[in-house]
Amino acid sequence: MFNSYFQFKQFTVWHDKCGMKVGTDGVLLGAWTRVTHSKRILDVGTGTGLVSLMLAQRSDALITAIDIDADAVMQAKENAEKSPWAHRIAVEQHDFTSYQAGALYDTIVCNPPYFIDSLKSPDKKRTTARHTDELTYEDLFKGVALCMESTGEFTMIAPFDVYADLVTLAGKHHLYPIRYLLVITKPGSNPKRVVVTFSFTQQPCDNETLLTEISRHQYSEEYIALTRDYYLNM
Repeated sequence: MFNSYFQFKQFTVWHDKCGMKVGTDGVLLGAWTRVTHSKRILDVGTGTGLVSLMLAQRSDALITAIDIDADAVMQAKENAEKSPWAHRIAVEQHDFTSYQAGALYDTIVCNPPYFIDSLKSPDKKRTTARHTDELTYEDLFKGVALCMESTGEFTMIAPFDVYADLVTLAGKHHLYPIRYLLVITKPGSNPKRVVVTFSFTQQPCDNETLLTEISRHQYSEEYIALTRDYYLNM
């Protein structure tokens, strides 16, 4: 039976109103994004607010979380208000393709929709959350370039097989990969996801590889180390 919430160590994420539920992609993005020096963070397509809550847990930044879906905004607001960081997270309804930032952000994150040609769900909310019709990668990079400080960083997660295309699209907006994490879900398999950070400055790109499970439901030591501050049983 579907569980309407997911309990983390320091906060709870309710996801019964959202098209996309709490999942590994969001957790990876929230855990891997650098926020040591972040002062203003923008979470694009926040959904449940999961990534914003994770970043709030390990930073002192002011966080703006936006989503195009009204129910997702309502849910993210509720989750933020029940968290220890309600005073630092503002949840707002916006279409990122027309979003105008009041001030630039030093950190931007996004767990974007990425199913381009796959069969669409009859659930419109789930379709919007999962498909690139509402927010294309081109739109995403264009918006980031307009909203980010010159020294800022943009971190996103995507299927590994679109990584080369992402780098090409990002380059059109003078955004360049500076670090990435290849995510492998089982030993011997090809990467399934890539978490990548872009900046306006071209520099050598640091690369890491993360194996999430060594066998079914048995997490690797590196995945445990990355997520132990969040998961209850890590």
